Amino acid sequence: MIYALNFLYFNVNFPYFFMYFCGENLYIINMYRKIQDFLLKWKLSRHRKPLILQGARQVGKTYSVLEFGKANYENVAYFNFETEPDLINAFDGSLEPSFLLGLLSRLSHQTIVPQKTLVFFDEIQICERALTSLKYFCEKMPDVHIIAAGSLLGVAVNRKKFSFPVGKVEIKTMYSMDMEEFLLACGEQDLAKTIKKSFENNIAMHPLLHKTAMEYYRKYLVVGGMPECVAQYIETKNPVLIRHLQNSILTAYLNDMSKYNTENEIKKTRLAYNSITVQLSKSNTRFQYKLIKTGARAKEFENAIEWLSLSGIVSVVFKVNNIMKPLENYKDEAFKVYVSDLGLLCAKKNIVPEDILFATHEIDDFKGGLVENFAEFHLKANDLEAYYWESDREAEIDFVIQKNRHIIPVEVKSSDNTKSKSLSVYMQKFKPKYAIKLSAKNFGFESNIKTVPLYAAFCL
Repeated sequence: MIYALNFLYFNVNFPYFFMYFCGENLYIINMYRKIQDFLLKWKLSRHRKPLILQGARQVGKTYSVLEFGKANYENVAYFNFETEPDLINAFDGSLEPSFLLGLLSRLSHQTIVPQKTLVFFDEIQICERALTSLKYFCEKMPDVHIIAAGSLLGVAVNRKKFSFPVGKVEIKTMYSMDMEEFLLACGEQDLAKTIKKSFENNIAMHPLLHKTAMEYYRKYLVVGGMPECVAQYIETKNPVLIRHLQNSILTAYLNDMSKYNTENEIKKTRLAYNSITVQLSKSNTRFQYKLIKTGARAKEFENAIEWLSLSGIVSVVFKVNNIMKPLENYKDEAFKVYVSDLGLLCAKKNIVPEDILFATHEIDDFKGGLVENFAEFHLKANDLEAYYWESDREAEIDFVIQKNRHIIPVEVKSSDNTKSKSLSVYMQKFKPKYAIKLSAKNFGFESNIKTVPLYAAFCL
């Protein structure tokens, strides 16, 4: 088996650990990922199908699946179509599962036993026939446990030419580490538990704990959730040193735009991506095509936005014209675009870490979009579909979500000044069960508004 280069992995039941080498020094870091809970439920499900784990590059898909496999199976048969391009030839012939299973056993030099072996296809978007084969494994050999991972499945697979296994696979999106996973990696298990308890009971944190948690929140904005960046930060405690690593990931994204795109769309996609981070710095974060370049129109750049969204590099939040179920029915053409990782956003904007860590006013114009992006990421990571709402008289609610049968407005503030005329307008008009206000203030509940500190966004 070929495992990811540069890193070794091991686990001691729970949690999972990340072994990071720097020179001659070995660092062992708790890198538990919430996806492990989902993977275990998938394994135990009576209705299990082959699983496709998708997500942007470098979010930890390979690491998480390998750790899960080693903890829950007798062996893992690992196949990487990017590092072992000859593997593609194995799928040129018959896709009969019994034939493929024998061939894959020989290639991996181990016996693949149904229910006892995890078969892991990494970077499966490179081999579209391997993707098609999942359909036949689902139909004819459902006891073979298969996970396929891909970073650019939405843009790399030619679905007109190859049969995508619709209805025969389960699809799960994985994101970079959220605020809770970041706290756990930093050794702050007790702080994470206290935050959860305060959220559930609307009890204010002790001022010193609140201050500490806000400091970790600002560190998270700078570091982001890419596992390798988090590991390097924990090792060095210096956010400046991880900027090179973040820039390397951004370069890889740009390379993907060239590799998995038509020649005509490459420049448009890069222009759109560069514009997104600029538009997040504006007071009105609604995406405007005309700001990409002079004379730009939706028809010219909408494919570029779709490519970025399908690749997992960005996410799109649409406006709703009415607050009624289902919100999808009231979706407008207007939208906002957010990037997939906060640390990469700061690196892309070349933000000096100290300006965030010490909350200077020099980047006040950027803070609003940054904090919105932080909130949107955590809503998305919690599988909450977010929209935004505007009134005819310029009142705006940052996010509207459906949670436990109720449509809930979520207002986001970068400071502890939480006065919001827009939220008052919304509540008078739609009478929600309650509202959520994310800000730098401590926990509380007053006038039907649940105040939640920014660092507790993972609790939503």
